Amino acid sequence: MSKSSSQTLIIGGGIVGATLALKLAQNKHPVILIDARPKLSIQDWEAKLTSRDARVYALSLASIELLKEIGAWDYIVKSGRKSDYNQMQVWQLNGMGELLFNDEESSNLLGSMVEPFVIEFALWQRLQEVADSGYLTLISGQKVQALDWLGENSGYQVTLDDGQQFSAPLLVGADGRGSFVRRQAGIEIDTLDYQQTAICCAIQTQKPHNATARQAMLPTGTLALLPLADITDSDKANPQHWQSIVWSLPRNRALELLAEPPRVLADKLAAACHYELGVIDTIESIASFDLTAQHAKSYIAPNLALIGDAAHGVHPLAGQGLNLGMLDVTALASQLERDFQRSGGNAWGKWQTLSHYERERRPHNSMMMHSFSAINWLFAGDLAQLRPVQQLRSEGMYRVGKIKPLMRLFAKKASGV
Repeated sequence: MSKSSSQTLIIGGGIVGATLALKLAQNKHPVILIDARPKLSIQDWEAKLTSRDARVYALSLASIELLKEIGAWDYIVKSGRKSDYNQMQVWQLNGMGELLFNDEESSNLLGSMVEPFVIEFALWQRLQEVADSGYLTLISGQKVQALDWLGENSGYQVTLDDGQQFSAPLLVGADGRGSFVRRQAGIEIDTLDYQQTAICCAIQTQKPHNATARQAMLPTGTLALLPLADITDSDKANPQHWQSIVWSLPRNRALELLAEPPRVLADKLAAACHYELGVIDTIESIASFDLTAQHAKSYIAPNLALIGDAAHGVHPLAGQGLNLGMLDVTALASQLERDFQRSGGNAWGKWQTLSHYERERRPHNSMMMHSFSAINWLFAGDLAQLRPVQQLRSEGMYRVGKIKPLMRLFAKKASGV
């Protein structure tokens, strides 16, 4: 049984966990990143990149800036697997009013749509480089079997499947919605089941998306049409026709549609958004997931912090889930560095530091989660179809859409900067 000490232990090597590991290591803070998933070779990654993922992350400008800071964004750009968007259209099909978000005062870029494994591959490449610096240790294919708190001065000891043990004054849980770290710390969560299921797929439409992310607010739930990168020569010859779909529906209705042949599903999908981009020529990578929200009642415990989905999970209607996690990374890394410098290089992961992180992030994430829930309630479900609610909703969207300064503010808030 081997033992090793570090400054920070991060459990979970997904996008948020890997980003924090790179951020800390680049600032010359020793970190051990533990990921339960098997280690992939370069051949494994290249094989994954031969197919198109139906899912896509709407990276905000703040998330893009963070990826630039840690040296991963260049790999995403070189991959050719990103689709920038410069406006977002939100409309309802059973009322008046349309919101068109853009930022006329800057580069007009709102963000970029990138497939999850494209981001993960970029981070993987950057992790291999930084691992040679001596500040980053990568462990893959090992699950955490035990977490032992050794006291405020010593932090946590982690025991892995193979018996290896690691200790650090700070333990960070970045291990997703079912977080082992959160459960072992005894931190409870508030949950909300929307009784909805989201259908995901990639589609090729008759009309181009024109670098616009679209979201139709339907009585059954939201239907998002998000630009996808063109990856084949034929795609590039006729660009901007591939999109990622996230269609939120009552659970039973979603199951009915998932049982249909792909061609039937494609036709019903096109009809649901009133052929906004014409007919759907191709549909592929059909998948689904149930929609729930959850929020940890605390983001911290002595010598422990939660980030990303381990701390919060939101409705996907605004595509902000990953962006909130990336903001967690920025806030935690900044607060750790600030207090480390103030202490003359002695304090790391102390209670006061973690408390500042929680006060910065938890209220903001809570507000976002409840806002998404309120929007979902306002448009979907039986109550949302009552005539007074429809009239209030339509009038509100119409009037807000006419206030240009407010629309620019919304666009900047969505970009995270």
